[in-house]
Amino acid sequence: MIILPDSAASHALGARLAGLATPGDVITLAGSLGAGKTSIARGLLAALGLTGEAPSPSFAIVQPYGPPEVRMPVLHVDLYRIEDPDELEELGLDEAMGDSLLIVEWPERAPGHWPEALALTLDILPDGGRALTAEVPAAWKARWRQI
Repeated sequence: MIILPDSAASHALGARLAGLATPGDVITLAGSLGAGKTSIARGLLAALGLTGEAPSPSFAIVQPYGPPEVRMPVLHVDLYRIEDPDELEELGLDEAMGDSLLIVEWPERAPGHWPEALALTLDILPDGGRALTAEVPAAWKARWRQI
């Protein structure tokens, strides 16, 4: 478990992830509303070169980024509004996975869809900090040790 005392720590964790992620990776971010999922995603995107604040993809569902805006193609996905996992097929995420980094918020809306993802879960602590737990797949084992 990693304790993230504030949004700056969440942002910094995202920046560290950016240095380790590669196209084809999937990072899922689970947690309640306000848990800090988007803060981690914004830190990651900023470290990949995005200037300005990344919008939450809540209404667009998929927010794409590509070079030269960021150093690798990224799809920032928010599944909060997905009601049926079958809707994922329409988004074309599986086709884009090979050459893009996928950052997926609310992955519980599509259970089992990304079994090889680095699965991060955030819980809000009584003091306002966040507790981050990770399910680390084989492809991330060596990289995760650098976090």
